[in-house]
Amino acid sequence: MAAAHLYPYVVADLCLGKPPLPSLPATATVADAIAALKSVQDNCISVWSCDHSSSRRNCTCVGKLCMVDVVCFLCQKDNLDSPAVALKSPVSVLLPKSEGLVRHVEPSTSLVEAIDLILQGAQNLVIPIKTSSRRKHLPKSPPSPLIFPTTHNGQEFCWLTPEDIVRFLLGSIGQFSPLPTLSIDALGIITDDFEAADYHSPASSAVGAISRSLARQTSVAVVDAGGMLIGEISPSTLACCDETVSAAILTLSTGDLMAYIDCGGPPEEIVRLVEERLKAKKLEGMVEEFVLGPYSSNSASSDEDLPSPTTPLARAGRVGRSGSGYSARMVRRAEAMVCHRWSSLVAVMIQAIAHRVSYVWVIEDDDCTLLGIVTFPKMLQIFRQHLKPII
Repeated sequence: MAAAHLYPYVVADLCLGKPPLPSLPATATVADAIAALKSVQDNCISVWSCDHSSSRRNCTCVGKLCMVDVVCFLCQKDNLDSPAVALKSPVSVLLPKSEGLVRHVEPSTSLVEAIDLILQGAQNLVIPIKTSSRRKHLPKSPPSPLIFPTTHNGQEFCWLTPEDIVRFLLGSIGQFSPLPTLSIDALGIITDDFEAADYHSPASSAVGAISRSLARQTSVAVVDAGGMLIGEISPSTLACCDETVSAAILTLSTGDLMAYIDCGGPPEEIVRLVEERLKAKKLEGMVEEFVLGPYSSNSASSDEDLPSPTTPLARAGRVGRSGSGYSARMVRRAEAMVCHRWSSLVAVMIQAIAHRVSYVWVIEDDDCTLLGIVTFPKMLQIFRQHLKPII
């Protein structure tokens, strides 16, 4: 019954109301990416490679970026002494090396085909969207100097994520009965393949784990010596910070970093501690760029008029996209979202969607020992198997 109900749906049905993607040219620099990320409403921005030399004027989305990509890049050893030079690097250094994370698909692509692409590793499906005739004639608002056009060759695009598909399936969850009521343990979707860091370890030792968890759309579990889950370092939380959080990662313990990026901003004493430790590590470049501010970039793209950021950087890790205050989009703290092995599939789906995460940690009932993680792709695997008979 579920297959018969859902099989006619195509990705265009899931794109209704989706906003067009703001874009950054592949010719931009890291500094340009920072400026653009501080100007968009979402936490990420699409990167496009456009060839206008031929009559076909080919434009392709080659990836997406968020502030975590920038932070992990700035924390690399080669960039510590000269962050100003690192900011002038091409934006391509921030793009994940994995292929197939972003895929162009037609609006007529079926829901089942979209699920297959997600299960093959795609994180974002780029889809052309129709612009209504009424919208075409509406007066255009002056574009922000830091946001690039959302059209490519006159066409607007949006993208779908695993969250969008899981949310859509949740709307038809009754069609899958009794599957939603089964436990995640019985369904076999708990995995122990996840990133973890010790609470007392240096946060800098978790940079690789943060980068890998971003690529997998999960998080880094923060545990004690006994394996009890204390919290997490979430890429989605870090993405709401600005680039100055890289200084905190280089100087604080994992536990202190959790406090630094938590809602409300870091305590003043932790901010002072970061500055002192940067100086002790002789990272004067980091102090100058991320503590004293301001910084500037003389970068310019070959085919785009890109502004250079000149706003002084806030000393706190938690900032709004306007450069001051706290992010209005932050809806969760460093505490991790958890469930139990006996939790039902539908309960875990609702929990993840309600908290805007693509995973939920699984813990023991008695001592909060971390057992594993349940992710959106694992959930989609189950639904895909349920749809299989009709395909």
